[in-house]
Amino acid sequence: MAVSRPMGTQTRAESSLRGRRRSLPAGYRFAKRALDIVVSGALLLILFPLFAVLALLVKLSSPGPVFYCCERVGKDGRRFKFVKFRSMYVDAEQRLAELIARNEKDGPIFKITNDPRVTRVGRWLRKYSLDELPQLIHVFTGHMSLVGPRPPLPREVEQYDDYAWERLTVKPGLTCYWQICGRSRLTFDEWMALDHKYLNEMSFRTDLMILLKTPLSVLRGEGAC
Repeated sequence: MAVSRPMGTQTRAESSLRGRRRSLPAGYRFAKRALDIVVSGALLLILFPLFAVLALLVKLSSPGPVFYCCERVGKDGRRFKFVKFRSMYVDAEQRLAELIARNEKDGPIFKITNDPRVTRVGRWLRKYSLDELPQLIHVFTGHMSLVGPRPPLPREVEQYDDYAWERLTVKPGLTCYWQICGRSRLTFDEWMALDHKYLNEMSFRTDLMILLKTPLSVLRGEGAC
């Protein structure tokens, strides 16, 4: 699912990150990848009936495809095709310009409460992060990990400073510190601080701790937007 680019081209991310890629212990890399494969593979099998129900709800909620696909930026600036259950109307991108003045977030992130582009079913999916479940496929294929900084949009990355670029030195994740510490209620600077906290504390124990705390945080449905 990787996105190809013409030979000889290089993103700003790749240029900025060259020479400062993060080196992780071999044992941790092996354990982390093994955990990703086992857990994502098992969940994809177990949750298949839920996927079918959610797909039907999305299809019935509004005209358009079941899945929303876009390009995201992963480890070392590499871009990949990102998939989630569609939670917005199909004209969401076209309507962004008329809503940009209402942005409630600082930095390059766009978030507003009660976004009119979100469908009724989509609002429920987002509250409990059910729209994110297809990303288990990315974890299984290796584009993402269970735990790591959330993958940003290219337009967000274009506005990163060097401090924010550091989060691209590891694989993006399905969940992270800010997922269990406030979610969308946090400011952009708080997101970056929590991502750097993870970069400094990366270990198998840290990953397990975040994974164990994520379900309770999601079930509370707090801080979703």
